[in-house]
Amino acid sequence: MTVAELWTYTATTARTVDLRGFKGEALDGSIGKVDEATNEAGGSFIVVDTGPWIFGKKVMLPAGVIRDLDLDTETVFVNRTKDQIKNAPEFDEKEYRDEGYRDELGRYYGPGGAGYSDRS
Repeated sequence: MTVAELWTYTATTARTVDLRGFKGEALDGSIGKVDEATNEAGGSFIVVDTGPWIFGKKVMLPAGVIRDLDLDTETVFVNRTKDQIKNAPEFDEKEYRDEGYRDELGRYYGPGGAGYSDRS
């Protein structure tokens, strides 16, 4: 997976649907609700509010980790476990749009990173 692929939706529907409010589902269970979603070319991501699961923490997930969508149940399925998401670099409300933060997330979620998964 290249850097551009990591930050690009693979589910074509995700590019045309507003994902805000959708439920987030990891490989092993619920992770919360999508608080924000972008459609930036080569820089798309979702921000999930984990609610009580990680004590109100938010997490940013590159668009490339989304493996599927269910429009009927408004659910985003991601190709990562809850632990991989929980152990990701801390979400920073002030820095999350900065290139340095995205690079850090890319190293974590991309090939060779602790948060990498090739399961679908």
